[in-house]
Amino acid sequence: MAGWSLEYSFDVDRKNAVIYVKIHGIWKPATAESYHEDFKEEVAPILDRPWAKLIDLTNWRTSYPGVIEVIGKHMDWCRKRNLAYALYVLNNPSTFRQLHEMFTAGGTKEVSQTFRTNEEAMLFLKSNWINKQTKVNQQ
Repeated sequence: MAGWSLEYSFDVDRKNAVIYVKIHGIWKPATAESYHEDFKEEVAPILDRPWAKLIDLTNWRTSYPGVIEVIGKHMDWCRKRNLAYALYVLNNPSTFRQLHEMFTAGGTKEVSQTFRTNEEAMLFLKSNWINKQTKVNQQ
């Protein structure tokens, strides 16, 4: 990642092919573009196989309208590079609506799921992804 950011952070689990992301604040399109560039760098080590992402949006606020297009393109980029699951944690109705607009723009509705808590998202991730990755890694 190109420096430290108040708007987002990443943690990559290479073994299980998962990137964990935390998003903060209100974004402008330039923030979304920086995020996409940093994301590409962080996720590069796991792009050679199917992977998942869990994005914590509990501290994200509805963003500027131009962000929908930028993040839509980001989602499309992810999908074209082996994204298997995109899990989002959020509990704000306004951001929920905007996130769904991004799913439409990025064509990721079929791989995207939303959850109200991190616990629910982690339970889904473990049972539907991490446990399967563990079996694959043991073979």
